[in-house]
Amino acid sequence: MKSARYLSVLAAALLLNACMLLGPDYQRPASALPAAFPDSANAAARPDTLATDWWTLFGDSTLNNLVQSALANNTDVRRAIARIEETDANLRAAGAAFLPEVDVSSSATRSAVSTRTAVPIPGTVPTVRNDLRLGLSSSFELDFWGRLRRGVEAARAQALSSRYAKDVVMLSLASLTTQAYFVLRSLDAQIATTRATLASREESLSLVRRRADAGLASDLELSQATGARADAATQLSELTRQRALAAHQLATLTGKLDLDLTAGDLRALPQPALPPAGLPSALIERRPDIRQAEQDLIAANAKIGVARAAMLPTISLTGSFGTQSAALGSLFEGPARIWSIGPTLTAPLFDAGKYAALARAEQARATQAVENYRKSIETAFREVADALTNVRQLAAGETDMQTSVTAARESLRLANLRYDAGYAGYLEVLDAQRTLNLTELALVRNRQALLSADVDLMRALGGGWYAQPQAAAR
Repeated sequence: MKSARYLSVLAAALLLNACMLLGPDYQRPASALPAAFPDSANAAARPDTLATDWWTLFGDSTLNNLVQSALANNTDVRRAIARIEETDANLRAAGAAFLPEVDVSSSATRSAVSTRTAVPIPGTVPTVRNDLRLGLSSSFELDFWGRLRRGVEAARAQALSSRYAKDVVMLSLASLTTQAYFVLRSLDAQIATTRATLASREESLSLVRRRADAGLASDLELSQATGARADAATQLSELTRQRALAAHQLATLTGKLDLDLTAGDLRALPQPALPPAGLPSALIERRPDIRQAEQDLIAANAKIGVARAAMLPTISLTGSFGTQSAALGSLFEGPARIWSIGPTLTAPLFDAGKYAALARAEQARATQAVENYRKSIETAFREVADALTNVRQLAAGETDMQTSVTAARESLRLANLRYDAGYAGYLEVLDAQRTLNLTELALVRNRQALLSADVDLMRALGGGWYAQPQAAAR
């Protein structure tokens, strides 16, 4: 009968344990975002057209290898993985609180008692005695108020947050590596252009020198040609220096400090197709930083329940079983058996408002997490809108810049013909040379800015899109 009563009380406690749960249940905060991003038509784009390995859309095997090396070797990624392992361990520890903890203890003591106390010890009681004890003890907290369940909820959200934090690191690292690679290839193209300019100016200098020797060119024209050649050489030296620094940055990002890349040409890289029209703003929810912010919010919301439960009594079931004897030989005999079982209730009687203040602090942290989540969404929307504008405008301007380069080449050809025929001074040739050099470099830099804007858009969306790349403009 007593056992039946104990079981009924335990069943009722477990039922109550499963029903009560303090603290607010999580609900995703509302965000007032437009249905689609600016600079797009009304057609809807499907989220499943987005890619995670977006850097492969540029069709460059060297870039693919560099990004993979960065993701595998970068120290920031390894630190993020260690953070995941930490939060996973915390989640397992929080889940273990639902199961009883069983401890084993043993002791062996020999003690003496005084015979000079106020109450004499009977002569039959030995003053020196042994005490051997071996036992098991267990304690199990009844989660009446949901403190443990809210703790597991918070730990689970933190574990997911650490995974999204790793995705944030990997997305940022892939973006940085791709951007650095485009800078390197842009400098390669600018170096090639400047070398061609230097060769052209050396030819002009030789021509002017021959004309000066023949009395057909002035010393002023010779000085102008010499200065133009020196300007091109100085420009080439500066671009070479910048290229070396860009290579050093790539080596650090990829974890290959001895990285040595041969020269390439940015103009050979295709531009990925423009994103589908009418990108829905809901796509930004796939961004890992927004998912991380939401999991942080879930964890903060769950901790409110943990803090509120601390204000209420804690009820635990404790028990112990073992043996105790004065002699080792009788330690395991029936009369040496000892045991105890019963509930334990602990409640704060006077805390000077400490637990209430801690609960309000958790509520304030949750409010901060809500605003951080909303700010993440607003920032993501702006980044996508900015990137869309940059991609579309830079792509639209590339055709005009190509036309400008073609016109500058023709102007230089005509200026050389006029100078050779004696119809124009050398200053006209110098102006045409400078104009061509500036327009060619501007075209390369615009292509770099366009590809970089593509990367910004892919990062802002949390990934790229599957589409056939456009042919490289020449």
